[in-house]
Amino acid sequence: MQSYITVKNPSVFEYEDRKSVFIGMAMPVSTEAEAIAFIDSVKKQYPDARHHVYAYALRENSTMRFTDDREPQGTAGMPVLDVIRKNGCTDVVIVVTRYFGGTLLGTGGLVRAYTAAAIGALENAEIIRYDIYSSAEFEINYSDYGKISPILSEVGFRISDTIFEENVKISGSILSSNFDVLREKMTEITSGRVEIKLLGEKFEC
Repeated sequence: MQSYITVKNPSVFEYEDRKSVFIGMAMPVSTEAEAIAFIDSVKKQYPDARHHVYAYALRENSTMRFTDDREPQGTAGMPVLDVIRKNGCTDVVIVVTRYFGGTLLGTGGLVRAYTAAAIGALENAEIIRYDIYSSAEFEINYSDYGKISPILSEVGFRISDTIFEENVKISGSILSSNFDVLREKMTEITSGRVEIKLLGEKFEC
């Protein structure tokens, strides 16, 4: 997996239909244990609610789960999961808590309400994309240092640290797909006087 889409922040979104209140809550998670812990915390926060519908998707084992929590089959959990999937998200859990308002909404009304609450929660959580970045470092002399800024900017190298000693030591990260381009351009502009060390890879947004 070279990239994935998830949410940045916990969020809450409230939707009302014929006095039934649907509270959509999204949370970034990375494991099933974290997803379950969040679901349990919502149930404790709203103990008097009639339904706690949830769905989650994880990179871990490509896991996807949902529940209708006593709503008619297919009207609640699956619509919430569909919102997650249609946005291409993973490592996220959405819980929609419902307070019944006394009027039956019908299957179509339930699907619309749970979908709306899930969409609102996801949008409020800020959808973000993570890509694989290569962490790298290199040492360069002062005469070459003035030449490299345009190159680093061009290839999208993110500088995290610069140390000025006998030479200039620079560390940072770059999209893994651009690492070879960085190395080629740096070798060319310094006539081979720089060696870029690859330290590892990690996901960054």
